[in-house]
Amino acid sequence: MLDLVDISLIKANLEDDLVKEALKTGVDLRQYSKQVESELQRIEQASIKDYNQCNCSCPGSIYYFTCMRMEGMLSGFQSDLWSISSEIQTLQQQSVSMSVRLKNRQAVRSHLSQLVDELVVPGAMISTILDSPVTEQEFLEQLHELNNKINFAKELSFRETLACSDIQDIVDRLKLKAVSKIREFILQKIYSFRKPMTNYQIPQNTLLKYRFFYQFLLANERTVAKEIRDEYVDTMSKIYYSYFKSYSSRLLKVQYEEVADKDDLMGVEDTAKKDILHKSGFFSKPSLKSRNTIFTLGQRGTILSPAELEGPILVPHTAQRGDCRYPYETLFRSQHFGLLDNGCREFLFLCDFFMVTGNSALDLFNCIMGKTLAMFLKSMSTYVSDCYDSIAIFLCIHIILRFRAITAKRNIPVLDKYWDAVLELLWPRFELILEMNIHSIRSTDPQRLGVLDTRPHYITRRYAEFSSAIVSINQTFPNEKTHTLLGQLQVEVENFVLKMAAEFPSRRDQLIFLINNYDMLLGVLMERAADDSKEVEGFQQLLLARTQEFIEEILSAPFGGMIAFVKEAEALMEKGQLDRLKNDEARITQLVRGFSSSWKQSVEAMSQEVMRSFTNFKNGTSIIQGALTQLIQYYHGFHKVLSQPTFRALTVRSELINLHHLMVEVKKHKPNF
Repeated sequence: MLDLVDISLIKANLEDDLVKEALKTGVDLRQYSKQVESELQRIEQASIKDYNQCNCSCPGSIYYFTCMRMEGMLSGFQSDLWSISSEIQTLQQQSVSMSVRLKNRQAVRSHLSQLVDELVVPGAMISTILDSPVTEQEFLEQLHELNNKINFAKELSFRETLACSDIQDIVDRLKLKAVSKIREFILQKIYSFRKPMTNYQIPQNTLLKYRFFYQFLLANERTVAKEIRDEYVDTMSKIYYSYFKSYSSRLLKVQYEEVADKDDLMGVEDTAKKDILHKSGFFSKPSLKSRNTIFTLGQRGTILSPAELEGPILVPHTAQRGDCRYPYETLFRSQHFGLLDNGCREFLFLCDFFMVTGNSALDLFNCIMGKTLAMFLKSMSTYVSDCYDSIAIFLCIHIILRFRAITAKRNIPVLDKYWDAVLELLWPRFELILEMNIHSIRSTDPQRLGVLDTRPHYITRRYAEFSSAIVSINQTFPNEKTHTLLGQLQVEVENFVLKMAAEFPSRRDQLIFLINNYDMLLGVLMERAADDSKEVEGFQQLLLARTQEFIEEILSAPFGGMIAFVKEAEALMEKGQLDRLKNDEARITQLVRGFSSSWKQSVEAMSQEVMRSFTNFKNGTSIIQGALTQLIQYYHGFHKVLSQPTFRALTVRSELINLHHLMVEVKKHKPNF
């Protein structure tokens, strides 16, 4: 549109004085035009007013002619002003049109400038890509620029831009050179993993610094990118498999030589009694020092503490030089912590360098670690199938549960299926061993276990140690199946204790045996298990019932007559039939005088017997105190019965010992430990 404007007319209008003045003031031309029109209207109104004041209506007067000339002059002036206003509006329209054209030209220039910049391949880029080592920062920067030009050239080729063909050849040659140099660099780093004693984490960290190299290959040469990825997968798969296979075999060399076998069950006779035979050469195979150690947790539980669980892995050759030996769960922890540590690091590297996520990342990880994980599962299946150490198996289960929680916290899911597979191996084995122990106790014949002894039985101690170990370990990750099996084991142990107690001829020895075993069970359980656990509550009730029965038993010998009389009298008092005993004066006299004369000796003898009978002095003290308290209560009841009207006339009442005095004297017989 601007081409149609008459340039000479614009120049002529710009030379007008009024236009110059308007442009010089810098005001808006439309506003200036309105201002001129307003001024003309004001002058016109003033002239009309003057004309009316002067009597110009007379044609012959001088005013008439003057007014006529003025009118003509003003009309001409008004016409000129309207012309100027029109010219100003025209100039403004032309100015707007010129401004639009200028913006269009600037926009075109910007796009053309960007296009030219993208099409130009600088000499610095060519020399850097061709001659500079790939490890230099300048090469990496120029590679980014080359990648941008390659993408821009692809975009222009889709638009069929002719200028694209001018640079396509040189860009392609630079791309081939860059791909060749990057391929050689990455493959050299991958091959360096294969050197013996190489810490592959160092070249991995180097590759992460140049992760854009693989991104460039993936975008521009997928064949080479696949070659590098396949080479890395093959190399690392062999490295991990070789390392963990060697490490696992060397770990087994520092395991304890003495391990549990199928005969080391809870209900089997203690092998310690056969040591003499072994030492004498009657048996060629050495036995464990004591089966009790198989069921004892001891310090083995520290493997689950955070410091031990995530501590440094074992170094087998160092342990061999120091002649150190470890239980299986320690070797298991070291092996699987190494797997966890390397697995997490490898997964993060794959996601970062190869730019994979989700299922693609899981598949790539399995390609690298799948062979190693299969080897782990196979060797573990072989070992577990012949393992009878239930505490080791249970500790391994909880090691895996804690490692699974660690990987979940790190948000690394690649080992989840492996953890599940390991647990599927361990749980059935643990349950099988537990069921074997339950069956061994159920089928135990008390008569084949040697000489009877009222002290705690070794089978009971095995159960106490084992149950406390399992309960304490199971608190963090409770398992209902474990609780059920422990409940079954507890029932069998309770039945076994009752069967053993039945072998004693006297009820007193039976009660002593039961109390000693229940007390030992509680003592061991409460060291590790919670006070409100089912096992603790069950044995507390059993111990309380048998203790109360034993107290009645030991009181019955020296004080049985008085106790029987008190119980009989209290029962008759409740029925209001106490008069039926009013003829038992001789019996009452004998009871009063017998108690007064022998109670001190009886209490002393009772105390000594209790302390000899119970292995736990604290428990024995508690029983003595309970017996003396019960004795005072019976004697208080004896006082109460004799104070009834039926017996008030008895003269022997004066020989009763003062109850307060009896309590003071009894306290002197309480043992202190």
